[in-house]
Amino acid sequence: MARRSHSRAELRRKLGRRGYDALEVDAAVARLAELGLQDDRAFAEGHVRRRSRSLGPLALSAELVARGIDRRLADGAMVQFTQDEQLASATGVAERLCGRKSFPTYRALLDTVGSKLLRRGFSMTVARAACEAVWRGAGD
Repeated sequence: MARRSHSRAELRRKLGRRGYDALEVDAAVARLAELGLQDDRAFAEGHVRRRSRSLGPLALSAELVARGIDRRLADGAMVQFTQDEQLASATGVAERLCGRKSFPTYRALLDTVGSKLLRRGFSMTVARAACEAVWRGAGD
C-alpha cells in the first residue's frame, strides 16, 4: 500500500529503478490512469492542499515540477492557493518561526522571519504582510 500518491513520472522512475522494462512500465502506468488510480491533476491539487500550510507558491510549484508534473498542471493546481490563503499560511509559519522570541524592532522581525518566508517560497508582498500581522499581534 502506498504511503502517498505519486505522479506518473515518479511511478515511471520507481518502477524503472526496480528493474521493470520501459514498455511494461508505460503499460502499467497507462492502466493505472485508465482505472482512475493515477491522475497527475489530482496529485498536483492534493500536493498543494497538503503542503500549502508550510510552503509558498514558488516552492510548491518547484516541488511539483521536480515530481514530473507538467507546468500547466502545476499552474492549474496553484490557482486554488489564493492570495488570502497564502497570507494565512505565511502568517502561521511566521508565528511558528517566532515562537517565544521577542524582536526589538519590526525590521529585526522582517530580516529574520521574512527572509525565512522568502526561502519557503512566499512572495515579498506576502512575507511583509505576514510579518506585519505577527508584529501587530505581538504588540497586543
